[in-house]
Amino acid sequence: MKIDGGCLCGHITYEAEVDPARVGICHCTDCQTNSGTAYGVVAITDAAQFTLLTGTLKVYEKTADSGTVRALSFCPECGTRIHATTVGEGSDFMGIRVGTIRQRAALKPRIQVWCRSALEWTRDLSDLPRFETQPNIDEMASLAKRE
Repeated sequence: MKIDGGCLCGHITYEAEVDPARVGICHCTDCQTNSGTAYGVVAITDAAQFTLLTGTLKVYEKTADSGTVRALSFCPECGTRIHATTVGEGSDFMGIRVGTIRQRAALKPRIQVWCRSALEWTRDLSDLPRFETQPNIDEMASLAKRE
C-alpha cells in the first residue's frame, strides 16, 4: 500500500510502501516514554521502501532492553516522531509511526508486542465516556467527580 505523511508542522514529508498486515502496537516502556502515551503504533516497512521528501530528520539512538540499538527519527522543528530503525548491518526494519501517516484509518493494528509492559487500563477502553470532539471544561469536571 502506498502511503504518505509528515510531521505536525509540515517540515517533514515522506512517502513509503507498507503492508497493511504489518501494523502493530508496541507496549514497551521505551515506546511509552517516547510517544508520551501508553504505547506506540507502527507500520512496518523496509528502509528501502521509505522516501523522505522534505526536511531533514533528527536522530536519537537508544539501546533497548534487548540490547538492540534503535535510531529514533523525529522532526527537529516540532518534535513529531516519524520512524525508528535498527542500527547495524543486515537490518533494514523500519517502524513508521502510524499517527504521521495520512492514510492511518486504513492501517488497523494486527498484533501487540511487549505486552508484559502494557498498562492495565489499555486492555479495555470501551467503558470510557466518548465525545466526538473536545468536551467543555464543565463536562470534564463532571466526569472527574464520578470517580
